[in-house]
Amino acid sequence: MPEADAARDAADLDLILAAARQAGDIAMGYFGRKPEVWLKAGSSPVSEADFAVDRFLRETLSAARPAYGWLSEETADTPERLGAERTFVVDPIDGTRAFIEGRDTWCVSVAVVERGTPVAGVLVCPALKETYWARSTGPAFLDGEPIRVRPLEGQPRVGGPKTIFAILPDDLRDRISVTAYVPSLAYRLALLARGSLDAALVKPDSHDWDLAAADLILRQAGGQVVDEHGRALSYAGEHVRHQMLVAGSGALLAEILEAFASRRLAPVSNTGGMV
Repeated sequence: MPEADAARDAADLDLILAAARQAGDIAMGYFGRKPEVWLKAGSSPVSEADFAVDRFLRETLSAARPAYGWLSEETADTPERLGAERTFVVDPIDGTRAFIEGRDTWCVSVAVVERGTPVAGVLVCPALKETYWARSTGPAFLDGEPIRVRPLEGQPRVGGPKTIFAILPDDLRDRISVTAYVPSLAYRLALLARGSLDAALVKPDSHDWDLAAADLILRQAGGQVVDEHGRALSYAGEHVRHQMLVAGSGALLAEILEAFASRRLAPVSNTGGMV
């Protein structure tokens, strides 16, 4: 990477790290205090805290980098961002359900994406007092200490919705330990990056803002998040929604992807189901 690009990534990381920490402080002002809540399409909740954090980040980051595009869960999307070289991809509070219920597994997620690839990413989890960050060169960090995915040993720990585990072959399901469900997808990937999980399954309908920062942190920690065909994800393009995904590393990730491939290739009965 050219020296100028590395310096730019470092400056962007410093910017979003400072802004996300301030945003976390704003969110904590609402946490545990019964903020006002509304339901979006699909019965997904959003709180006044989400809007306050989104407004702060949009104003702060756009003022610092006016040429960058803006993509956030809580801001109406416009096509103008598609012409930007770099784009902020933001989830003001990833894990809003946990936030509303007073659980601590939520985070502020901010990434800078260039040509579809995250180059700087931050997850601030203020209720847990944890901050993760990475840029496209160098390691991923948790509170200033480098983190890596866990070498696979013993029984693999895998997170995700139980409905997806049902489609894995019996022998694979019998060998893994299914962990308690974590509503924040970004935090689930952070757990993988720091070695608390070995893999994660992601149901369809996740979005760029759920993934971009955590994807980079996981990648720099030695893992990856891919679609069920094993392809890396692209962000901040025209389409921001994803199908089923798998996150992990090494032989376990390869085995899960092989299981999904076998399922796709299975013969189909006359009733439309797999034999």
